[in-house]
Amino acid sequence: MTSLISRRSLLLLLLALVLIWFGNIEYRKLIKPDEGRYAEIPREMVVSGDWTTPRLNELKYFEKPPLQYWATAVAYEVFGVHQWTSRLWTALTGFLGVLLVGFVGTRLFGREAGLYAALLLGSSTLYVLMSHVNTLDMGVTFFISLGIFSLLLGQREKLAAQRRNWMMLAWAAMALAVLSKGLMGLILPGAALFWYSVFNRDITVWKRMHWFSGLAVFMLVAAPWFVLVMQANPEFFQRFFIYEHYERFTSTVHGRYQPWHYFIPVLLLGMLPWTVLMFDSMLRAWRGSVQKANEFSAERFLLVWAIFIYVFFSISGSKLPSYLLPMFPALALLMGKQIAEMKSRRLFWLIAPVALVLLLLLGLAPFADKLADTPVQVEMYGEYVVWLIVAMVIWVSGMAFALRQLWRDKKMSAVIVLALSSLLAQQVGLSGYNTIARERSGFIIAQAIKPYIKPDVPFYSVLTYEQTLPFYLKRTFTLVDYQDEMDFGIRQEPERWIASVDEMAKRWATDKEAYAIVTVPQFYLLQEKGLAMKEIYRDAQHVVVIKP
Repeated sequence: MTSLISRRSLLLLLLALVLIWFGNIEYRKLIKPDEGRYAEIPREMVVSGDWTTPRLNELKYFEKPPLQYWATAVAYEVFGVHQWTSRLWTALTGFLGVLLVGFVGTRLFGREAGLYAALLLGSSTLYVLMSHVNTLDMGVTFFISLGIFSLLLGQREKLAAQRRNWMMLAWAAMALAVLSKGLMGLILPGAALFWYSVFNRDITVWKRMHWFSGLAVFMLVAAPWFVLVMQANPEFFQRFFIYEHYERFTSTVHGRYQPWHYFIPVLLLGMLPWTVLMFDSMLRAWRGSVQKANEFSAERFLLVWAIFIYVFFSISGSKLPSYLLPMFPALALLMGKQIAEMKSRRLFWLIAPVALVLLLLLGLAPFADKLADTPVQVEMYGEYVVWLIVAMVIWVSGMAFALRQLWRDKKMSAVIVLALSSLLAQQVGLSGYNTIARERSGFIIAQAIKPYIKPDVPFYSVLTYEQTLPFYLKRTFTLVDYQDEMDFGIRQEPERWIASVDEMAKRWATDKEAYAIVTVPQFYLLQEKGLAMKEIYRDAQHVVVIKP
């Protein structure tokens, strides 16, 4: 690597990546629903002191395991409750994933391939965007990647002691993946390894898994929380293992059903600007990899892994774009290896078609406001257009420079410039999303009503739940005739819920002080009940009232 790029240049490159990567995690307002939910659960952990039973709005919430909640709660304790601390775990695991790919690529395929792989992963559109939106997908992607990459490195080791160390790390990483998002952290790597063995007629890897000590490490890391949470909550097993895993995959209980071809545009756009290179690298990886007797093929496993992830989630009854994330580190390794081996002119022709896509997106950016449905959206989208145009100009400029460098046989500088300009453009576009925050975030509501809010006064959330508002107000609500994802918690503790607006009206009448939030179309329900109330906030979506 140092023969292609100096140590000083490498440090400057790393500094640029850090600044661009982490520069906007405080700037953007939290967006509902996911960012509000995954910021609020750890906040309630800190307030309650209960780090065993996750709660959302003080109701038991068993959709996911607690690792990210714990990490975010620690960040709150150390640095305070902020937007950037709520996103820190996601951004950090995403960045560590880039460094991991660089390290593994260097060990497997050489220093040049490792650097290319890191640059490609750190500039792939879907990977970058999901590294900066507070969901659980990036954390589990990092630990699954750490697990399968440790397996790859371990299988290549000739010394038994070193192989054992890598395999212990692989087992520990899979345990942390399970604690990040559930059994997929174990099932996906195991299933992919099975299909690798089938396609390559290679079962030697199963003999080098260190099953006894590996399972011991896995259980030591993963089991304690599951034991504690089931002791405290006997209902956990059915909700978490049956409903959240089996039923989520085999049915449409979460309302996320999409057709089988749903992930095609997600992958094509999500891999920009490296989409064409991805397909070329996958094809060349299969044709070019040689399976030697009793030798594990890292390339073929990476290819099987990527294809398996795509197929697995395509047949699932629940689909979201972020489900493809575990493909990206493996694909980056394959692409990094191929770039290191190919001529600049060949890479030119694999990148050039994407330039046409970027030019098309630049041409469409000024018309983003045409997607608006309301006058408020027209105004907000009009402001967002400026950000989109700036982002696309950066991206197109970087692409033009990269193509020029490739034509002049300067491959390394071309890839660096295209990667940095892509990352910067993606971050500008993501930051510009703040222009529509008033429609997707409770920040503005919170700022307007904070002077009226007292901590011990009841706050009723009527027929709605604005996911980001509890985080900004640093308090929870009493739900009124609203269940949605909190239906399970309500069934366990119905006393924390009000079943009807009529019952809420009775409580309102006896409350000395009270607040309520309701959507604008349903505000008439409070008026019909004759509640004594005074409006303290109104926008196109919500009305907030206080008892005078």
